[in-house]
Amino acid sequence: MAIENFNRELATHDFVQQMKWNVELRQRFEQDPGAVLDQFELLPQERTAIEERDFKALYDIGVHPYLLSQLARLLYGTVEGAGSSEASLALVRSLLGEDAPS
Repeated sequence: MAIENFNRELATHDFVQQMKWNVELRQRFEQDPGAVLDQFELLPQERTAIEERDFKALYDIGVHPYLLSQLARLLYGTVEGAGSSEASLALVRSLLGEDAPS
């Protein structure tokens, strides 16, 4: 998918942006991901991909690549200055079709 082919209509974009800016939403997501996902009008394949941490599927359906990296950080966290993090490794594994850690 080229950058110009991303699907602007996907609710995943709103989900990621709100998760980035809303600490309370992130905390609720950690406690009950399903309840938070219920708040967004996600397509079934979006929801499944988020639940399964399947970044490749999200990429294939049109989630903006920048937001994929943001979502990986939100789901896996980051280690500043480490040069690599579990978030970036999970993103790369998923995009390559390898199993990502849950």
